[in-house]
Amino acid sequence: MTTWVGRTAVEIAAAVREKRVTPREVVAEHLARVERLDARVGAFRVVRTEAALAEADEVAARGDLDRLPLAGVPVAVKDNLAVRGESLRVGSAATADTPALEDHVTVARLRAAGAVVVGLTHVPELCVFGTTEGVHGTTRNPWDPRRTAGGSSGGSAAAVAAGMVPVALGNDGMGSLRIPAANCGLVTIKPGHGVVPGGIGEGDWFGMSENGPLATTVRDARVMLAVLAGAGEADEEAAPGSLRVALSLRSPIAGVPLSTPYTSAARDAAGVLMRAGHQVRRADPPYPASLGVTSLMHWTAGTAVDAASLDPRLLARRTRVHARIGRRFLGRVRTGRAREELRDRLKPFFTGYDVLLTPALARRSPSAAPWHERGWLRNIAANTAYSPMTPPWNLTGWPAMSVPFGTLPSGAPSAVQLVALPGREADLLALAARLEELRPWRRTAPLE
Repeated sequence: MTTWVGRTAVEIAAAVREKRVTPREVVAEHLARVERLDARVGAFRVVRTEAALAEADEVAARGDLDRLPLAGVPVAVKDNLAVRGESLRVGSAATADTPALEDHVTVARLRAAGAVVVGLTHVPELCVFGTTEGVHGTTRNPWDPRRTAGGSSGGSAAAVAAGMVPVALGNDGMGSLRIPAANCGLVTIKPGHGVVPGGIGEGDWFGMSENGPLATTVRDARVMLAVLAGAGEADEEAAPGSLRVALSLRSPIAGVPLSTPYTSAARDAAGVLMRAGHQVRRADPPYPASLGVTSLMHWTAGTAVDAASLDPRLLARRTRVHARIGRRFLGRVRTGRAREELRDRLKPFFTGYDVLLTPALARRSPSAAPWHERGWLRNIAANTAYSPMTPPWNLTGWPAMSVPFGTLPSGAPSAVQLVALPGREADLLALAARLEELRPWRRTAPLE
């Protein structure tokens, strides 16, 4: 008997289009895995068992089945994007438990491409932090269940890493795709601003938040990104030629050290790319000393906007404090001046390099613990200590990827980050595909 759990989205869609398997069979097999494993992982807030099977049958009956890039592919959706008929809780007790009337545009595009939504995944309250836990549940890293999957797209990342779905939808406001992808051994791309529709929360965190895919292969990420961007079929992978790659092992946030496993992964990846014909040099972007303050201002101000219409008595203390601090910065953040100054400072660096290569994280993720019950400062310290590499590229609005590379001493995956100027997503994907070809990774965690 052919099993479809563990297959890529591309493989599943091809089999469904060729009628070697039905969408119902594929979805049912993945739902069975969710039922078997999710009590240990905590990826899903809602599992849409009956609705997903009915939608799978609808996909099978479509007249354009043979042209659907995600035909019959089970997907998970982060619980800050509307799914028709399901409540949108954003990890909070303060949000309404009422069904959404319409799909978010990205969900609608996935469904139009033949995907079947099997469930909504856990997030930290209002998607603020880089750990995923709260009143609706705690999400663990399938590779190391003692530790958080990361956040805020932690549930989506854990669902893919556990093989419960081949791909998932998340978003990234300060690293919320790249952080959990790095923890869970997945490929993700935060596209440049405007490539994929936003519509996240109450204002996309001033345009810093981007929707994007979580996948186990570069090809799946490429196909899903094309669907989300409304581009139809993904472009065929093209060799980018010899790219100029800058290797940086410096934290953008002053005073945050990078641990050896992550710097070693970046060095090793640089060596692989150099042997593959790319020009690699050690070089650090000119991060301003004020970057930590700028990041905190925007991070807290985004939460202030998202929390403004909610009952503060129903929010966790760390969220209330985050929003209260952010209200002080709203005027300064709304001018956009700090972000424009950062772009002006960093853009000349990329005249000498096509791609920046860095560690994806500074250290392994924090423990899977009730961080939502702990103080604001403790959360800020834990988040900053392990994930300082991602915020600059939300502030600039430039594309960035996390790509699995190497392993940590625990056996969990390590990862590197790739960054480029706007419009160069194809270069990032091509470089990631080269790393995948030369240093393939284990695609899902060994849970069974």
